[in-house]
Amino acid sequence: MTGHGFTLFETAIGRCGIVWGGHGVVGVQLPEARELETHARLLRRFPDAREAQPPPAVRRAQGGIAALLRGETRDLSAITLDMERLPPFHRRVYEVARTIPPGATLSYGDIATRLGASGSARAVGQALGRNPFALVVPCHRVLAAGGKIGGFSANGGVTTKRRLLAIEGAQTNEQPGLFDGDGAFGFDPSVAVAHLRASDAALARVIDTVGPFRMELKKTSSLFVALAEAIVYQQLSGKAAATIFGRVCALFPRARAGLTAEQILRVSDGKLRGAGLSRAKLLALRDLARLAKSGEIPTLAALQGLDDEAIVEHLTAVRGIGRWTAEMFLMFRLGRPDVLPVDDYGIRKGFAIAFKKRELPERNDLEKRGARWKPYRTVASWYLWRAVELAKR
Repeated sequence: MTGHGFTLFETAIGRCGIVWGGHGVVGVQLPEARELETHARLLRRFPDAREAQPPPAVRRAQGGIAALLRGETRDLSAITLDMERLPPFHRRVYEVARTIPPGATLSYGDIATRLGASGSARAVGQALGRNPFALVVPCHRVLAAGGKIGGFSANGGVTTKRRLLAIEGAQTNEQPGLFDGDGAFGFDPSVAVAHLRASDAALARVIDTVGPFRMELKKTSSLFVALAEAIVYQQLSGKAAATIFGRVCALFPRARAGLTAEQILRVSDGKLRGAGLSRAKLLALRDLARLAKSGEIPTLAALQGLDDEAIVEHLTAVRGIGRWTAEMFLMFRLGRPDVLPVDDYGIRKGFAIAFKKRELPERNDLEKRGARWKPYRTVASWYLWRAVELAKR
């Protein structure tokens, strides 16, 4: 193998490598634990490659790869690959895999069927395990039967595969459920923290200071109960809000499944006010109950198929529920991974502390920096809140 150049380049998951020749890209290297190891691994794979300035086509390929790893939707199918030395079956597998768009997946069996060789799922898996063009031939988008994650040969194995799929917003059947009350996140926190460390050195220092990610989800029996509690808790201390919410629930001592819309619609204003609700919160609870009873508020299970903005739109249709409350619901009830409440004072204060700013950041500045943290801005937000707590101590 002669006449090949290579270079390393920055991405959101670390420094990747790319190797090229006269007929196109011949290899892509995902990051190892350290840059020296990435460099060494690349040269073991391509021993005759020499570090060089990439030509324009390779620079465009680098830019596309880096954008994809930032969470942008990028089509890398136009990148020219040199498959001359590869077995014909491998080439055919890679060509099919390149048709899978970001955020989508196929199974090994699906690819075998598209090749007209329905019994060759194992051979497809072996070909993808030897894929020299990581990301450009998106073998991370190919899953085992039943939506299981399957294997992955790059550094980090299936953890890296999950991370790449999460960046692209793809779903697998191995993600824990968000709605079964077990307090499980719909993402791997260790993958999220590793991504944040790699994408932002300043945030990495906050993570080192704070320690492990310990955010906990709040269990709920229904969407109505969770939103009713959120309304009661607004602008009150936790202790006062808990007392009032307890009094509201105590109005219905025989209710075993928790507060319901029908109960709130039946009870008198006097009893709700007597429990400690302000008039504004009473009206908000009534509106929530009316919308829930009419079916205009989805059930907790129905939220599974909605993206974050759609959920915010549904929730903010309720009187007294603004964007901030909806974002807290996404984070602490549903465990959504990529929420950044840019108007939250604690987030802005934590940002100023973490990045050594004398003044609180403008909304645009926070959003711009937060783009580095996608698709795990919820985890970044948690660390910014903890930075404020540490500063107070």
